[in-house]
Amino acid sequence: MTEKTPLLHYRLLSGTHDSEHAPGPAGLTVKKAQATSQRRASEQPRKLSTFFGVVIPTLLSMFSVVVFLRIGFVVGYAGLYQSIVMFLVAYLIISMTVLSVCAISTNGALDAGGAYYMISRALGPEFGGSIGIMFFFANVCGCALYVLGLVEAIIATFGIDEAGTGMGNTCHVLPVGYWWSLLYATGILMLCLLVCLVGAHIYAKATFLIFLIVMVVLATIFVSFFAVGPRAVSLPGMSANRSKPLSANFTGLKLETLIANLWADYTVDYTTGSVMTFAKVFAVMFNGCTGIMAGSNMSGDLINPSYSIPRGTLTAVVFTFVTYNLLALLVSCSCDRLLLQRDYSFMRDINIWSPIVTTGIYASTLSAAMSNLIGASRILFAIAKDNLFGGVLSPARRTSRGGNPWVSVLIAWSLVQLVLFSGKLNTIASIVTIFFLLVYAAVDLACLALEWASAPNFRPTFRYFTWHTCALGIVGCLVMIFLINAIYASISVVFMMLLLMLIHHLGPSSSWGYITQALIFHQVRKYLLMLDVRKDHVKFWRPQVLLMVANPRGSTGLITFINDMKKSGLFVLGHVKLGELDAMPSDPVQSHYDSWLTLVDVLNIKAFVNLTLADSVRHGVQHLLFISGLGGMRPNVLVLGFYDDSCPQDKLQDKKFPSCVSPLSPLSPTKESKRCVFHFPTLRGNGVGDKDSAKDLLVEEYVSVIADTVKMLKSVALARHFADFERAEVLSRSGRGQMGLFVDVWPLNLLRPDSCGYVDTCSLYLLQLACVLHMSRAWRQARLRLFLCVEAGCCLREEEEDKLRRMLKELRMTADVFTVPWDTVVALHGQRQAAIGRERHEEERMEKDQEPELAQNFPSNTTLLSDEYLCAVNLLIREHGDPPPAVRFLYLPRPPADTRRYSAYLHQLDLLTRNLGPTLLIHGVTPVITTDL
Repeated sequence: MTEKTPLLHYRLLSGTHDSEHAPGPAGLTVKKAQATSQRRASEQPRKLSTFFGVVIPTLLSMFSVVVFLRIGFVVGYAGLYQSIVMFLVAYLIISMTVLSVCAISTNGALDAGGAYYMISRALGPEFGGSIGIMFFFANVCGCALYVLGLVEAIIATFGIDEAGTGMGNTCHVLPVGYWWSLLYATGILMLCLLVCLVGAHIYAKATFLIFLIVMVVLATIFVSFFAVGPRAVSLPGMSANRSKPLSANFTGLKLETLIANLWADYTVDYTTGSVMTFAKVFAVMFNGCTGIMAGSNMSGDLINPSYSIPRGTLTAVVFTFVTYNLLALLVSCSCDRLLLQRDYSFMRDINIWSPIVTTGIYASTLSAAMSNLIGASRILFAIAKDNLFGGVLSPARRTSRGGNPWVSVLIAWSLVQLVLFSGKLNTIASIVTIFFLLVYAAVDLACLALEWASAPNFRPTFRYFTWHTCALGIVGCLVMIFLINAIYASISVVFMMLLLMLIHHLGPSSSWGYITQALIFHQVRKYLLMLDVRKDHVKFWRPQVLLMVANPRGSTGLITFINDMKKSGLFVLGHVKLGELDAMPSDPVQSHYDSWLTLVDVLNIKAFVNLTLADSVRHGVQHLLFISGLGGMRPNVLVLGFYDDSCPQDKLQDKKFPSCVSPLSPLSPTKESKRCVFHFPTLRGNGVGDKDSAKDLLVEEYVSVIADTVKMLKSVALARHFADFERAEVLSRSGRGQMGLFVDVWPLNLLRPDSCGYVDTCSLYLLQLACVLHMSRAWRQARLRLFLCVEAGCCLREEEEDKLRRMLKELRMTADVFTVPWDTVVALHGQRQAAIGRERHEEERMEKDQEPELAQNFPSNTTLLSDEYLCAVNLLIREHGDPPPAVRFLYLPRPPADTRRYSAYLHQLDLLTRNLGPTLLIHGVTPVITTDL
């Protein structure tokens, strides 16, 4: 047998020499996997180094609008001190995120998909899908921001104001205004769309040239601060407004200018007309830090992603941090506050050669816009390919012959076009910042969750991070998004949570792993160790049920009923498969777990599944009673179906599994995934031949299971007539007036009428289970009916009834008490007393010798009851069940000590419960009720 593990699958796809000679179908699968791997390698070779694949894309993404168009804006309004504080806060946040990115990227082999791939594979489909959508919108809004930045630069160079005069010192031919700006932005976006649809590879090849242009422009800017002398710079848009200054001064490096620019001066932004604040300026400035994922997004093209991403990203972050702070310092020393606040393109006017700055602005912003549009389309394509939203995003999976996801490109382009209607860069800067901060918080959360889960396979080679850095990054991101704009932040978080819940409930299963499972395991283990059985108390008792199921096809009614009765307790579905492991190549029960777990999902119950292999049903039940549960969470009640000759009906015949893929499969769910029926055998009596009609255990073995359970100090319940129990139909009776929902309890040992006690351990156990069922949400409308059997001429009749009512009041139970005369029934039992003799005396002695403390609760004359008496008791129960109850709770006596009387014992239970409808025969062995506070 071939073992399929993720590591083996990875090696097979790597194409080893030995696997080429694998025989049979496995060998064909290996060859196909190798062929697929080689074909993909030939189509998309990994050939980018750290510098070209990580450093350059990251620098180009971070050096775009801010470095050329918003450095003066930040210093002009915030002042040098607050500008440095903003850069420190921003880079503290992104540094924590970069450490998390480095840790995740060095924890295993990275595929194409960048940040979305890392988050989804680290946290699972719910978090991955929701954050992926947020990352998609972040790139969409980022593309719009860069397009608007380019439009702003074009208008500053070639625009004319409403009076028809120039806005700067060059040739001005372009009209300005909202609709004109929208037209220019649409044209630029159309150019980006054409490049993405036709020649995205051309852009990829041109990134190095754009990088050289940006570096040359930055060099000239730094030189200009020292080489250019003081000059007056014309302010844009001031020619028509004579009440305001027409120009501002570039003073060169002067101490007076630095002192004047140290402190903040928040005034009205001339492009949007709104008053600036620290949060608004930070939102604009932070867009210069949002490119840290650009290198990670190239993970599919890097020669060694785990090596390149940490080193390249950290290098780019350090370089941009130094550059931004040097530029802020030089701008503060050389430019008037008016120039910084009224002319965001001043770097062009103070440069030694202004056209090169214009070229740098155009190249960097256009490059960043294309990068974001391409990134948004690839993220959407990856989400659609993972099928997280079903058929909603199915069109986005379409690609051209060359593999270009053209539908995703068109969807991203249309959304960017909608964002362009905002009109101004500063208007959408807050939204872009919030989206990116949420993505960064998710990356930190992914790393933090992996660290907290203590997963053995999380051992990144990059060790310069701790859970403290992850938590600091998360807190910093969340604090900043609410400081920037509390309304936008709240809407974004709510939207992300809705996406998370949508994917959790409607998304298909995946083979990525779920971080929630690792965290739950980690915490549950701690709490289980804290759950000390020595501290158990009757006040906090709850039923913890092990339900033995021979075949779920005929047991769905009982399964759903026990799920209601467990009252937040442990519920385990147990099954015994007959056989011996020595005679089998592998454990056969392991392959059946998927069917049972899917049954739990389909029936919408809260249960565990425990299957075992044994040579007999009796030994299998013993195994499950010994091993089921863990620590203080172990079954205390065994529920068995009744042993009779009725043929069960198949309740799952028309139900099917939801479409799914095995968790061990490396493939993702697709629309071609087949729907499979339940893999349970046919029911007894529904097949052909003696084998299908035979039972797996005999009467003696069945009763022995009951006796074994009592010996192990576990309570036991026998469920009869639940084959036709339909939960929805039964619960619908609650609103039918006289035909309401009733639960009947007969707490007397009906096989021992001479023991008239109602307050022994077993009787109180019946009351408690009935009360627990009544406390469940679905059964709260039911009415409990408690039947007290008395003799008609007994003078203590009223006294016994009052005593029972007082006991119910003390136990805080609400029930209707009915007295049932049964003189004629008791008389039938009395006719057999003379025949007991020595046999009864000997049996009582044997039982008292074995368990004297329990002997009083069990009948010693079960073999001496007549069928006439049992039929009379059965008739008595049916006559006092009008309207018919949904379920009856009856007293189950202990099996006789003599194994030769097991058949008679079961025969008596059969006559007692015949035609009663859904009935639970219950025997409790431990106290479960207390009146103490």
